[in-house]
Amino acid sequence: MTNSNKLFRWRSPYDLKGTEGLFAAAMAENARFQAQHCPDYARILREQGVTDLTDPLSLPPLPTLYFKRHALFSLPENKFLIKATSSGTSGSMSRMAFDAGSLLRGLAMVWRMTRYHHLLSPVPCHYLILGYQPHRGNDTAFSKTGYGFTFFAPALSRTYALVWREGSYQLDLEGLRRRLLRCARGPFPIRTIGFPAYTWLLLSQMEKEGIHLKMPKGSKITMGGGWKQFEGQQVEKAELYRLAESVLGIEEKNCVEFFGAVEHPILYTTCKHHHFHVPVYSRIVIRDPDTLEPVPNGTPGLVNLMTPMARSVPILSVMTDDLGILHDGGTCGCGIESPWLELLGRVGAKGLVTCAAGAADFLKGGGDV
Repeated sequence: MTNSNKLFRWRSPYDLKGTEGLFAAAMAENARFQAQHCPDYARILREQGVTDLTDPLSLPPLPTLYFKRHALFSLPENKFLIKATSSGTSGSMSRMAFDAGSLLRGLAMVWRMTRYHHLLSPVPCHYLILGYQPHRGNDTAFSKTGYGFTFFAPALSRTYALVWREGSYQLDLEGLRRRLLRCARGPFPIRTIGFPAYTWLLLSQMEKEGIHLKMPKGSKITMGGGWKQFEGQQVEKAELYRLAESVLGIEEKNCVEFFGAVEHPILYTTCKHHHFHVPVYSRIVIRDPDTLEPVPNGTPGLVNLMTPMARSVPILSVMTDDLGILHDGGTCGCGIESPWLELLGRVGAKGLVTCAAGAADFLKGGGDV
């Protein structure tokens, strides 16, 4: 069994201390594979002078901007089972593809994480997906993961915020509103999953109309993704939790948020204090925006995400355009001892290249899109 498979089958999803050696070994194992099978990644290692693959911190953190401009694959296309892209709101999209082994590791991770956070249930429910209705022309990761989340509990129905009609996606908050009114009169719980912006738009509009419901026991509000084009209307999480209880009768303890990226397909799930703790499947480094050097916990900087999950693409170490703070483990108070990530906002692709001076080095020699 490979080190990566051992890591993703680790019994406790937050046992970072117990998996330090295994994580480093899995990263080195994956880095050697990428260097042998992805010429562009081998070139990047040479240009950066990386010869020691045993230390995850020595691996070059590739900016998400790089993947938006270059498609890097380490396996032939006939090995890919799923292809996915980022949302493309900035005008370009990262293109990812995953083989069977990568997907099996991902499934093992999802099963352990959702079981740990009590998201698996045998009770059927109605799903309101505040995102894209699946369509053969839509390869965005969110359209796939949004549908995938509807298997955490048996689905009685799936109602989408973004519905494919007449050749394009159209926002249908009225359809979600009608579904909620019907579900409030029935015995089965509801679960929402999707963009927090659409969650806020739906619930705030219902509150303005004076609608106050009581969803059946077991109902949950789950959210993932950023505010994208709604950044000017972004509200604090506390306001979303208040709306969930005011409009739907769903308490704050049943509001859960997810974090991840197509370039880093690891499932981060908030604890009862709404913090993103680092699971065993990844490590997070906060880097100084000017030097890209790691900074101590408690210091803000650029978020660098690492995982050995995928063999099909060299996404071992990815530099996001997120600003964040990594807090020491044990400071949350929820009982999870691993460090937790506080997200402060995004700098965007231009800001990432501008403030992270060394990032441009990783874009050399890759050709044009």
